[in-house]
Amino acid sequence: MTVSTPLLDTVKLPADLRALPEGSLRQVADELRAETIDAVSVTGGHLGAGLGVVELTVALHYVFDTPKDIVIWDVGHQCYPHKILTGRRDRIRTLRQGGGLSGFTKRAESEYDPFGAAHAATSISAALGFCAARDREGRDNHVIAVIGDGSMSAGMAYEAMNNAASSTKRLIVVLNDNDMSIAPPVGAMSNYLARRFSGHTYRNIRNAARKVAEALPKPMHDAAKKAEEFARGMMQGGTLFEELGFYYIGIVDGHDLDVLVPILRNASLIDHKPVLVHVRTQKGKGYEPAENAADKYHGVAKFNVVTGEQQKAKAGPPNYQTVFGESLVREAEKDDRIVAITAAMPSGTGLDIFGARFPDRMYDVGIAEQHAVTFAAGLAADGMKPFAAIYSTFLQRGYDQVVHDVAIQKLPVRFALDRAGLVGADGPTHAGSFDIGYLGALPGFVVMGAADEIELARMVATCAAIDDAPSAVRYPRGEALGLEMPPFDEIGPIEIGKGRILREGTKVALLSFGSRYGDAAKAADRLAAQGFSTTLADARFAKPLDEDLIRRLAREHEVLITIEEGAMGGFGAFVLQFMAKDGLLDRGVKIRTLTLPDVFQDQASPAAMIAEAGLDADGIVKAALEALGVGDAGVKGVRA
Repeated sequence: MTVSTPLLDTVKLPADLRALPEGSLRQVADELRAETIDAVSVTGGHLGAGLGVVELTVALHYVFDTPKDIVIWDVGHQCYPHKILTGRRDRIRTLRQGGGLSGFTKRAESEYDPFGAAHAATSISAALGFCAARDREGRDNHVIAVIGDGSMSAGMAYEAMNNAASSTKRLIVVLNDNDMSIAPPVGAMSNYLARRFSGHTYRNIRNAARKVAEALPKPMHDAAKKAEEFARGMMQGGTLFEELGFYYIGIVDGHDLDVLVPILRNASLIDHKPVLVHVRTQKGKGYEPAENAADKYHGVAKFNVVTGEQQKAKAGPPNYQTVFGESLVREAEKDDRIVAITAAMPSGTGLDIFGARFPDRMYDVGIAEQHAVTFAAGLAADGMKPFAAIYSTFLQRGYDQVVHDVAIQKLPVRFALDRAGLVGADGPTHAGSFDIGYLGALPGFVVMGAADEIELARMVATCAAIDDAPSAVRYPRGEALGLEMPPFDEIGPIEIGKGRILREGTKVALLSFGSRYGDAAKAADRLAAQGFSTTLADARFAKPLDEDLIRRLAREHEVLITIEEGAMGGFGAFVLQFMAKDGLLDRGVKIRTLTLPDVFQDQASPAAMIAEAGLDADGIVKAALEALGVGDAGVKGVRA
């Protein structure tokens, strides 16, 4: 019996896919889905979104001449099948690993990734840029942006669409509708109408009717145009997109290749205005455990392909997100003015805990960080106590609002900066590297960093108590230190701008801000074991600084080392600036500022990334010994 070669094995690049007969695409899609499931079972990562676009991925690379034709995947969670089809199948099991493939599209990785994307709603703007460059140079390639319906909650997508109609006539936006149910599917009739409305005959009739209408007096012309749009919108939806200047096609079954391929071909022939193809897909499609999961296996750990059971982490301390959520609930039980805001990340930030306890005080605004910040400002201006829990990397998208709507008005919005610092497998796009600097630069802001879970609970209480200024508490991804939490009624606010000394010494002072405290404590132990008396201090605040603490450390020690899991220009820079202004640098203390390196670090395990940055215990000890003039021999001795 002859065993046929799987078709996917013959597809090294999209050109190989385009050489296959159209009738074989279903088999390719089935094999691509199986390969995606198997690969993610080994690496972990984002599964559900990719499974939902398998057929769409096949159809796009079959219809369009990639990479000449530009395909931009919004966010990048959807891109694993795309990577398999574009020459990276042999490396797909290195996804999100050190030295491996990125979990998102990445320009440096492949010519088939024309634009890097890991934050939502960038695809249409970027695609419009590609269109403008193409039009200026007289090229004829297509540009396609694939955007999920969740990303359509972000204002940037509409800003780009509003600009598109006046900027180019040849842009295709594929709206992947899988969760928000922008419009209900209507089965075979919907597919039939979409094919008819995108087809040659209908377009010719419509163009002829438009020319007739243009010859009519303006009132009659406008009425005819509106009547046509209304009639088509009544049958298929999309009036909003038509008003933005797009030719709307939809709703299309995103898992039916016999429908997708001809519709995409039809869309490629429409050249008098930009096109929006509304595709309905099912997140997690084709893998029963994902289809049945509440989150459709959006993000998974390694798992058993047969059972779908995910690899469970060993029992350990609660993660910081849980500590934050529980602490906020306790504060809210005392004060009914406390409300919580998330930008589409309730479980990721721990606010699902708050939402379960206070559903009427919980607001999920979707992927709209700018709106989230100003919404919180409005709540604060009217006497509420808003906590906006947003990943550090995502708050960057709302920075103008933080400055203009919060800081300048001195409104007491409380920011909970989740994922502050490095984030391992998600890589540089999701690292919370810059918040210390970008918030610390703002007059009147209170910026805190939690050294452990007890400190995080106290800082949540501190934020709740601050009524006259904006504040932020940053905390890392992952498990806390495992400290025993005191009774809640013993957890109170911290005095603003006051750090703490945990261990007294005379030679070296380690001043840690935030999540590197655990490694700083280990470093202090090692230095003491080598005979270097070491003080260990927790700054707690990057702004306002504990100036008395810094003076004491600078005056009483030979070496002062600041430690932070943030970019240059943050806590260490603030300390240096104060010391220069206060004349402390003239006293001869040797100061070193340990920060993240001045590069965007590629994904790896969190421990490997911290070690690479020199922020683990070994890196801290090395910096201290070098400042003391001990040299490499002493460092090696400590590491041994």
